[in-house]
Amino acid sequence: MGKKKICFIAQFPPPVHGLSKAVETLYNPDIDQEFEFERINITNNKLFFNNLIKIKKSNADLFYFTISQTKGGNLRDLMILKLLRKQKKKCLIHLHGGYYRTLVDNDMHIWQRKANYKAVSGIDGAIVLGDSLKWIFEGMLPNERIFIVPNCADDEYLMSDEAFEKKLTAQNRQNVRHILYLSNFIRSKGYPEVLELAKLEKERCAGGGERMLHFDFAGGFFEEAEKNFFFDYIKNNRLENYVTYHGAVGGDKKRALLNKCDVFALLTRYPKEGQPISILEAMGNGMVIVTTDHAGIPDIVRDSINGIVVKKDFNIRNLYTSICEISSDELKRIASNNRSAVIDLYSQKIYISGMLECFRKIIKEN
Repeated sequence: MGKKKICFIAQFPPPVHGLSKAVETLYNPDIDQEFEFERINITNNKLFFNNLIKIKKSNADLFYFTISQTKGGNLRDLMILKLLRKQKKKCLIHLHGGYYRTLVDNDMHIWQRKANYKAVSGIDGAIVLGDSLKWIFEGMLPNERIFIVPNCADDEYLMSDEAFEKKLTAQNRQNVRHILYLSNFIRSKGYPEVLELAKLEKERCAGGGERMLHFDFAGGFFEEAEKNFFFDYIKNNRLENYVTYHGAVGGDKKRALLNKCDVFALLTRYPKEGQPISILEAMGNGMVIVTTDHAGIPDIVRDSINGIVVKKDFNIRNLYTSICEISSDELKRIASNNRSAVIDLYSQKIYISGMLECFRKIIKEN
């Protein structure tokens, strides 16, 4: 008996973001021993009708579909789901975010809302990133058809045991801790607040305080306005000695940055946020996490266990004080907690295993 075929209807990189990165991790020839994979890349909407033809011609046993969280993208998704339903194809959707239900219930005209409820009720299952996001499909699908598979930190960005021990030893000797923002530059992701933390550090040092923190930023700018805001803030507040911008990083440069930094700051309120892979990568590299109790983040980060978790209306000065007051012992304890959590719960192997189990469940059903 031949392998079962799974067709990925998904966004593949480029560009690189949480969704495309997770898809690329899963679409892996190393796990092709059990299933045969084929892909239909829906990143470029100009190829939409060509993609519909590919879907129609595919003889896959299961269609794995990463759905959108925008109204325009949703119209595309509805057409794809209608085609799959018409052909009586098995379909498993995967939501890499936390905004879909809010979009459907609050931001759509009634006809589009009804079309979504009908389309989702006819699929075979849906995957969310954490328990706190299961509500998104409640009332649309039976509970047993809503699966949880957390994101992962890819093996290439998980530091070795030897490197981790060296990092802990080096932290005991250093006077200045490095704070890292590693994400796309979207204002609601919280990079302006990290810049404010840098400004507070400068103000404290100007008052005679000893230098404690340096701020490293990495990621891409999708809009010129965001780029201008970032560099104008640094220039206007004379933060050049307190802030380093590393550009969009990957490979060795990204590994070196994750290794060097001690605290990871993602103070996100991004509406479409799910469960940031960047947080898991930082945890896997022994970093203290500073973040918000937003979207699926509470499923992977707990206050005082993995770092500092604040409400979305947090006070920036209070947060700055909390970061400065992290002791060396606490830094070491949290770093060890976070690395162990990634190895035990959020490794690439565990993620792939969870996804394959979802594929098996759907394919085996009559």
